[in-house]
Amino acid sequence: MSGPLAGIRVVDLTSALLGPLATQILGDMGADVIKVEPPEGDPIRALGPSRHPGMGAYFLNINRNKKSVALDLKRSAARAALLKLAETADVFVHNMRLGAAERLGLDYRAVAQCNPRIVYAAATGFRKDAVHRDRPSFDDVIQGESGLAALNGGVGGEPRYVPMAVSDKICGYVLASAIGMALFHRERTGKGQEVHVPMLETMVAFNLADHLWHGVLAEPEKGLGYPRMLTPHRRPFPTKDGHVCILATTDVQSCHLFEAIDRPELADDERFSTLARRTANIGELYEIVIEAMRRRTTAEWRERLDRFDVPNGVVTGLEGLLTNPYLTDTGFFEQVEHPTEGKMLTTAVPVMFSGSPGDSFRLPPPRLGEHTRSVLGALGYSETDIDDVTAQASAIRD
Repeated sequence: MSGPLAGIRVVDLTSALLGPLATQILGDMGADVIKVEPPEGDPIRALGPSRHPGMGAYFLNINRNKKSVALDLKRSAARAALLKLAETADVFVHNMRLGAAERLGLDYRAVAQCNPRIVYAAATGFRKDAVHRDRPSFDDVIQGESGLAALNGGVGGEPRYVPMAVSDKICGYVLASAIGMALFHRERTGKGQEVHVPMLETMVAFNLADHLWHGVLAEPEKGLGYPRMLTPHRRPFPTKDGHVCILATTDVQSCHLFEAIDRPELADDERFSTLARRTANIGELYEIVIEAMRRRTTAEWRERLDRFDVPNGVVTGLEGLLTNPYLTDTGFFEQVEHPTEGKMLTTAVPVMFSGSPGDSFRLPPPRLGEHTRSVLGALGYSETDIDDVTAQASAIRD
């Protein structure tokens, strides 16, 4: 194995999107991720197109570089096997409700008693010490409660969800990052700890990075929200034959943009002469740029904006990503062969490490329970013991 987390073992009890995305990142970085599933499997296995039951596209896309062990954790023998597995692990991670973890005897205290050095990580909707600690929470709920759906609806518009599970994905990345930091702390101190990622607070912090505005100065009554982000003009600019995306923020970039649209005098216009003034008058500025963009084709604007060193790009649809020349040149999309599912398309690890690169397809996404017997056997279980641990788990295959 390669990657900065090579040699790290992760016991992964997560399901759906947030947790599996986080643990896939850890697996891509070299960790030995053991996905522990109920006998019926992660519910996400059924989502999306598939060639075989339980191997849907959604599952395949967020569960590479993992092994699958199927255990019915409501049975004491299976729980005992899980805790024995945790003794060998560096990380234990779940995204079940905290009360459910406690009822199963899998809270931090119980797991740390078996392995004091473990990094025990969980992501749930709300802070573990708050009144809503066990409220059910999913992406749409958090998009609404964190302010994101209202922001996405625009000023005075109907609230709208971002067309992806953005809260799950962002919190998944935060969870993976937090685990990495806790492992670094353990390397320095020798001590494990509990890590908890509350989705609501994580997304509120994420959303307000732009929009706290006067609230930063403890004067929220003067207005919240970054005006440039909230203007209805903030969208790809229409050209003669399509659209082009432009963002010029610094004074130098803005001067170059004014030159590119043949309006160099705007640099001396007091409405637009500084970043603060451009922000205050962003609607007027965008109207000027919109009018100018209609005069040339997208290709003509790309050439001209590049010549004036103005940040710009085209609007790409989902299908266009797969044929994007830049992504093709960098090898971002990889066609791989799954042992049972056949041809798959996967994405490369986007982060580069010069000394310990990750691997995007070291292990194919696992069949349900594919590694149950081998993992339990490595813990010292005999074939008879394994039969006892996995009794009633008829979905297990090895």
